[in-house]
Amino acid sequence: MTSPTLLIKNMVCHRCVLSVEAILDKAAIPFHNVTFGEIHLLDEISPEQIALLSTKLKEIGFELIDNHMSGIIEKIKVLVLQKARNEVDKTDARVNLSSYLSEKLHYEYTHLSSIFSDVEGRTIENFFIEQRIEKAKELLIYNQMTLSEIAFELDYSSTAHLSAQFKKITGLTPSHFKEVGLAKRKALDKV
Repeated sequence: MTSPTLLIKNMVCHRCVLSVEAILDKAAIPFHNVTFGEIHLLDEISPEQIALLSTKLKEIGFELIDNHMSGIIEKIKVLVLQKARNEVDKTDARVNLSSYLSEKLHYEYTHLSSIFSDVEGRTIENFFIEQRIEKAKELLIYNQMTLSEIAFELDYSSTAHLSAQFKKITGLTPSHFKEVGLAKRKALDKV
């Protein structure tokens, strides 16, 4: 038997996971593990525990997802974020985005794309590009990698391709962004 799973909206980083784990511990809700966008419980929890959990999650900017379509959208976002930030294993890194999402979510990509576009008002590909550019901004600000190293890290075909997408999304060249710095960064959940 599989453990019950709760879906959470807006979980985009490892600190998010730690925050949710802390809420679960404090509320004495037993869980197996917490991943991006999911809580894997040990057992079913009461409606009162769900209400408490929902309230505590909202206090820190998260939200329990209670319908199937929202759950799929949130799973798409989590998977796209991981792929865009190159936080997937080597096998998944070699697979194109549409195949990766279809394989992970067990739906045809056209179905996933249609749902995502209808709800989010943008394509999965645009969301993916925006996430890659946010990661590029982060790496540029750290100033520990060259632009060509960043392009390689984020799996761009060339530095020119990264630069062109960067300018299209931000309105700045990567070198000008480096000068402007942190002011142009967005929180991942705002992208």
